[in-house]
Amino acid sequence: MLKTERIRDKAGLDAAFAIRTHVFVEEQGVPVEREMDEHDPSALHVLAYYQERPVATGRMRMLDGMAKLERICVLAECRKSGAGKAIMLELESIAQEQGATGLKLNAQRSAEGFYRRLGYSTVSGEFMEEGIPHVTMTKSL
Repeated sequence: MLKTERIRDKAGLDAAFAIRTHVFVEEQGVPVEREMDEHDPSALHVLAYYQERPVATGRMRMLDGMAKLERICVLAECRKSGAGKAIMLELESIAQEQGATGLKLNAQRSAEGFYRRLGYSTVSGEFMEEGIPHVTMTKSL
């Protein structure tokens, strides 16, 4: 069973950082000092749990009326569980609560289809972040 929650304490943030470290640093080779950044303290973070275990995370920041969704990731063994979609729906709900006019994210090219199925449109050409091809995608609220 899947459930999501907004992170409200250090334990939740530690779980989110552990997932991000596993996916982005260990799997994808992003330097840890680039993965954890100056936006973490002020961003709103969420977790998804599968069978009571934290398996996915993401964060959101408001920028000029738009919700910027970032650091969305799911542990490899849970990538077909619906946890990624659950994270996205939770972040979109929070964005609506905060009055966002739309959503924006920089998607890894390999995940572009996932975001497209959730209603996002590609609005940029390909660019590199940490040696990984990305595109910018948006969705109106």
